[in-house]
Amino acid sequence: MTTTRFAPSPTGYLHVGNLRAALFSWALARKAGGCFILRLDDTDAERSRPEYADQIRRDLEWLGLDWDREERQSDRLDLYRDAADRLRAADRLYECFETPVELDLRRRKLLGMGLPPIYDRAARALSEAERDSLRAQRGPGHWRFLLERARVGWEDGILGPQSVDAASLSDPVLIRADGMMLYTLASVVDDAEMGVTDIVRGADHITNTATQVQIFSALGASVPRFAHHSLLTGPGGAGLSKREGSLALKDLAAAGVEPMALLSLIARLGSADPVEPRSRPEDIVAGFDLTRFGAAPTSFDAADLGPLSAKVLHAQPWEAVAARAAALGIPEAQGPALWPAVQGNLERFDDLAAWWHLCRDGAAPKIAPEDEGFVAEALALLPPPPWTAESWKTWTTAVRAATGRKGRGLFMPLRRALTGQDHGPEMDRLMPLMRRAPVQLPDVADGEAQR
Repeated sequence: MTTTRFAPSPTGYLHVGNLRAALFSWALARKAGGCFILRLDDTDAERSRPEYADQIRRDLEWLGLDWDREERQSDRLDLYRDAADRLRAADRLYECFETPVELDLRRRKLLGMGLPPIYDRAARALSEAERDSLRAQRGPGHWRFLLERARVGWEDGILGPQSVDAASLSDPVLIRADGMMLYTLASVVDDAEMGVTDIVRGADHITNTATQVQIFSALGASVPRFAHHSLLTGPGGAGLSKREGSLALKDLAAAGVEPMALLSLIARLGSADPVEPRSRPEDIVAGFDLTRFGAAPTSFDAADLGPLSAKVLHAQPWEAVAARAAALGIPEAQGPALWPAVQGNLERFDDLAAWWHLCRDGAAPKIAPEDEGFVAEALALLPPPPWTAESWKTWTTAVRAATGRKGRGLFMPLRRALTGQDHGPEMDRLMPLMRRAPVQLPDVADGEAQR
């Protein structure tokens, strides 16, 4: 069975860069009828916060990305300790005592000599007496994984054949001196124990993958399939983190971005397929194919989400938005007629409330000085509510006959008089929903009314 996972760290809020891994992993599992796991990588007790974990869940729920199983790494520390013991027994994990300052000096020296700045494994040459002395002086050491100096290769689901020469890498630290298990080990243990078959993550993890492939093998576990998607950049090519403004999912939601607009964009961005607005997350699954995505950095522009959100709204049936409309205070009885009348004019969903208030309460007329006499005469011909689908045509026909106006000079002032706005839904659809006529203007001289 295909099993994927999304493993965010609850040390901050999800942003659009995180979303690619979440969506791709979710779609891969759903297309195969498999299992999608939400795993909170919260081994960093100092920085992990319950409120971040709660927001991660809310963000995924907002997007409609459901999960079959939830795990927290903080509940699984015994598994990591057991794995570490097995690696020690196999002589693949060794204790080191260098300080960050000492490591930096060694790194600078190697660079100055034109050599790759990889760890020299000096700690492996220490005697037990020397280790005991260093522990007494500095406390417990950190633990590094002994890499095999060989080329590690895999068939990447997006990038194709990949390989990394492990001889060019430093032995990675898997356990800090304070005993904290780091991502590199904990992730492998979890993926192996949970039966994860496919791992989708950013291209910045390729080196991690080479290391983790060796850890899987050292623990006697099956190596999952890997796929590394390209990283998102801003329109100018800079990293998203360097751009002004927030791209946290919670902030995009607060700004009125439709979740399906965001998913529709991320599901195709960087692929060979055009972006098409979808109505449900399930609509993305059928056409999802990792091989359609390229390796080049992918430009993301948050400005694209506004027009795409509008397109998503314009295609939604009433049944899909009824609960959200109720939350805005739209009466259940009026919603089915209001929605198709105004949805084509919505830029964000919350705009629906303004149109409902206009229908319920009326609007202050917006009248140009040169149209005052014309509008006064027109309003005198306006029948009182309730209005029907024929009321707009009947009224404008009568006004045209009385004033001789036609075209934009006829319709625009009348729209402004009823709605207070220059643009909006077709008036023959909006007018039957309106409950109040605008306040009549004071009488003006006959001659002025005829101008």
